[in-house]
Amino acid sequence: MAGRLIELRVHGVSNTPPADILGMPPAPDGSSEPMARPWLVAGDATTGFYRSPADNPNDPVAVEAYSWGQLTSGARAAKDVERALWTLLLPFTLANVALHASPEIPADPRQERWASRPGITAWLVRLFCLSLTVTFVLAAAGLGVDLIGWQCVDRACLKQIPGPWEFLGTGWWSESTHPLAVGLLLPLTLLAVVGLLTWRTYQYEAEMPAAPADPADRPLDNPLQDPTFWCGEGQVRRLAALHLATGAAVAAAVPLGAVIISEPLVGARAAVGWPAAAALGASVVLAAAALGHPYATRRSGDTPVGRYGTVIVCLALLGVVGTFLVLLLPDVPAGSRLAGLRPPPGCATDATIAGCGQDRSLPGYEALIAWLSSFQVLLLIAVAGVARTGRWALCPPIMAALALPLGHLWATDRLPGTTPPPSYLRTWMVTGVVVALAAAVTLLLPRHPTRPPERPPDRRTAMAWGGRGPAVLAGLGWLLTVSYSVGVLYWAANRLNHGTAPGGLPPVTLPVPVLWAGPAFVVALLVAAGVAGRAWLLFAGLRRRCLAELFHQAGELSAHERRRARDVASFRALHRLVGGHALRLVGRLTTAAVGLAAAGTVAALAGLRPQPRSPDAWAMAVKAAVDVGASLAGLLPVLIAGVGLLVYRNDSVRRAVGVIWDVGTFWPRSAHPLAPPSYAERAVPQLQTRTTGLLALPEQDPRRAEAIVLSGHSQGAVISAAVILQLPSRWRRRVWFFSYGCQLTRLYGRVFPAYFGPDRLPAVAATLTGPSDQPRWTNFWRETDPLGWPVGAGERQIPVRDPEALHPRDGEVRDPPIRSHGGYPESPEYQLERSAVVAAMLTGAVPVPRRPSTPTPDPTEPTPTPP
Repeated sequence: MAGRLIELRVHGVSNTPPADILGMPPAPDGSSEPMARPWLVAGDATTGFYRSPADNPNDPVAVEAYSWGQLTSGARAAKDVERALWTLLLPFTLANVALHASPEIPADPRQERWASRPGITAWLVRLFCLSLTVTFVLAAAGLGVDLIGWQCVDRACLKQIPGPWEFLGTGWWSESTHPLAVGLLLPLTLLAVVGLLTWRTYQYEAEMPAAPADPADRPLDNPLQDPTFWCGEGQVRRLAALHLATGAAVAAAVPLGAVIISEPLVGARAAVGWPAAAALGASVVLAAAALGHPYATRRSGDTPVGRYGTVIVCLALLGVVGTFLVLLLPDVPAGSRLAGLRPPPGCATDATIAGCGQDRSLPGYEALIAWLSSFQVLLLIAVAGVARTGRWALCPPIMAALALPLGHLWATDRLPGTTPPPSYLRTWMVTGVVVALAAAVTLLLPRHPTRPPERPPDRRTAMAWGGRGPAVLAGLGWLLTVSYSVGVLYWAANRLNHGTAPGGLPPVTLPVPVLWAGPAFVVALLVAAGVAGRAWLLFAGLRRRCLAELFHQAGELSAHERRRARDVASFRALHRLVGGHALRLVGRLTTAAVGLAAAGTVAALAGLRPQPRSPDAWAMAVKAAVDVGASLAGLLPVLIAGVGLLVYRNDSVRRAVGVIWDVGTFWPRSAHPLAPPSYAERAVPQLQTRTTGLLALPEQDPRRAEAIVLSGHSQGAVISAAVILQLPSRWRRRVWFFSYGCQLTRLYGRVFPAYFGPDRLPAVAATLTGPSDQPRWTNFWRETDPLGWPVGAGERQIPVRDPEALHPRDGEVRDPPIRSHGGYPESPEYQLERSAVVAAMLTGAVPVPRRPSTPTPDPTEPTPTPP
C-alpha cells in the first residue's frame, strides 16, 4: 500500500539469526527456536532479507531483516573448515587493511597521483604486502629446497617426511642439484593452492551494478562515495597476478641463486641459467613498479590481467622453467664444488663423521632472509614517516637503505678503497646504528597534514597511533607472517632431526634469522603479558571509579543492589577501557614487537648465531629461549586456525574476536589480493539494491516503501553508512539512519580517518540532511556497551538506560538484564524514537533534535552519563 515505511535492520558481528533481529517471540516450551520461521523475501540463504510471517501488508510499518553473517560466521557445515583456513591468512588481512588506514586518501580516486603523499603511501603499503608474499614463499622454499632438498641427504632423514620421499637419498635424484628441483615443487604448489583459493573467491565478491549517479549529486566528499569502491574484482585479479608471479620468481631464485654463487655456470647451464636469472629479476622489478601504476591502483570492475601483467607472468614462468632446466641438466666438473657444500650422509647417527656438526644450510638462503627482513623494517619506517609527515620523510629510510650494505661491507672489511674497521667494531654495531637512526629521525618527525583539519579533534576522536596507522597494522601483519614462518620451519627441522646424535649442530640446521626469531618471540610474549597486566590495572581503576559514581548517584542501596551495581560498574569500565585505552595499548605492543624483530634482523645480518657452542649458563639460556620461542611460534598458526573454527561455531568466541575479523574483511582487497575476501563487496551492493528497489516501486505496488529506516547494529551500522554514501540523492531523501552499538567514532574514525574521521564522517550526515537542515540520523548508545559510543556527526544522540533497574520490577522475579551490546530495538528509548521517525517520514514533520543527554533519572537507580 502507499505510505508504508520499512525498517530494514542489519545485524552486527554476532550473526544474529533473522528471527531474533525481527523480535519474533520464542516457542512457549522455553527453547531458543521461534514459534514460526521467518520468510525469505529476497536474496538467498547466504545473504537474505527476511520478514516475520505475522507481517500485515496493511500495517504502516514493516520490519525486515538483512542477514549477511553467513559470509563471515557461516553455517556449521563443510565451509567452516575452508573459512577457518582463511584465518591463517590473517597476516595478509592486516596488511591489506593498512592501506585503508592511511590518514589522507582523496575523496575522489581520480585525484590521487603517485608522487603525492597518498600515492606514495599506497605504493609503499602495496610494496610491503608484496614483501609479505615473498616471506611466505621463502618459508616454503626454505622447507622444500633447503631443509628437504639440500640438507636431508640420507634415508634416516627422508623417512621422517610423510610420503615416498626416500628416493631423494639414492640414485639419480640424489646427485648434484636434482633434489633441489623436487624441493622447489613445494613452494610452487603452495602458491598454486593459494592462487586457486583466491581465484575461487572472486565469485564470493559478487559485483552488483550500482544505480547511475544522480546529476544533482555534489562532488565526492568521502572515498566511500566512489561508485567503483565496491567493484574490485578486476583489481584483485591484477594484483593476484603480480603476487603469484613474484612469489614464483622468488621461489625459483632460491635454488638458482645457490647454484650461481657456489660455482661458475658453464656450457648449457650458463646458456640457460643467466637468461633465467634475468627473467626472474625483471619480473620482480616490474611487479614492484606496477604497484604504483594505475594498472594496480584503479578499482575497475571486470578488467582482465592485461598486457602488463601478462608480460610479468610470462617472465616469471620463463625464469621458473629455466631454473628447473639448470637444476636437472647433467653435472659438469665444476659441480664437485657445489656437491661438497652439502652435509655428508649419516650425521644423524654419527656426529663424528667429517663435515658433521657444521652449518651446511643452502648457500645464499640466510643472506636472502636477513636482507629481506632489513628491507621490510626500513619499509615500515618509510610507511610510518610518509603517512604522518609527508614525502620528505622518505629521506632517512632511503639513506639507511644505501648505508646499510655499505656499512655491512665495511664492518666485515670487504669494502675496497677504505681503511679497515677498528678491531673492537662488530657488524651488529654498524647495522644497528643505521637502523636505529633511520627509525628515530623518521618516527619523531612532527606531523604535517596537507590541509588543516576542519575541527580540532579531541583525544577520543584523534587519529590512532599519531597518524602511523598503516605502519602499525602492516607491522602486525609482518610479525604474524614471521611467526608463522618460524614455527613451520622449526617444526619441520625438529622432525627431520629425529634421533640426532649428541654433539655439535644438528644435521638439519635452521637459518640464523630464523633462530633469532625464537628469543624475540619469547620477549614479545613477555611484553604482551606486561601490556595485558597494564590493561587489567586500567580496568580495575576504571571499575572502582564507575562504582563510586554509581554509589554517589544512587544514594542508599540494598546489599542486592550493591552487588548488582558492581556488575554494572564492570561493564561501564570495559566501555571506557575499550574506547579510551585499547588502541594505545595495541600501538605500544606493536612498537615493542617490531623493535624486537628489528633487533633480531640486525643480529642476523651480523651473522651472530644465538646457539653458541660454549656450555656456559648464558649460552644454555639463549638456546632455551630459541627452542621455546620457536615451539610457541609453531603453535601459533594452529591456535589461530582453531580460534577461527570456533568463531563459526561458538557465539561467545565469535563476539570476542568477531570485531577484529569483521573489521579486517570489511575492506576491499586493494593492497593484498591473497587476503580473505571482503564480505562488504557483496553486502553493500545488495543492501543498496534492495533499498533503492523498494523505494522505486510504483505507487500501486503493495511492496512499495514510501520511506526506509536503515537500522544498523554494530558492524551493520558501518555497512549501512557505506550504503548511504552510495545512494543517489533522489533516494537518500526518503531514508532515515538508525545506528546503535556503533564504532564509527572511537574505532573506525580513529583507525580509518580518511573514511570516518572528524572531517569525513559528516559526509554521511550531509547526505541525510533534509530541507530543515537536520540530519535524518539517530544514534543510540549505552555506557555498558564496550563497542558502542556517541557519534558527533549526528544531530540526534540518545543514551539508552542499561539495565533498566538494579532490582526486579513490574512483577518479574529476576533482575533486568544488562544488555550491553545487544537488545537495542527492545529498549523504550528506541521504540519512542522509532514512533517519532515513522510519523515524521510519513507525514513530513521533523522530530526535534535530541542532543546527548541522560535518561530521566530514577531516584532508586544510578543514572547513565555520557563518558
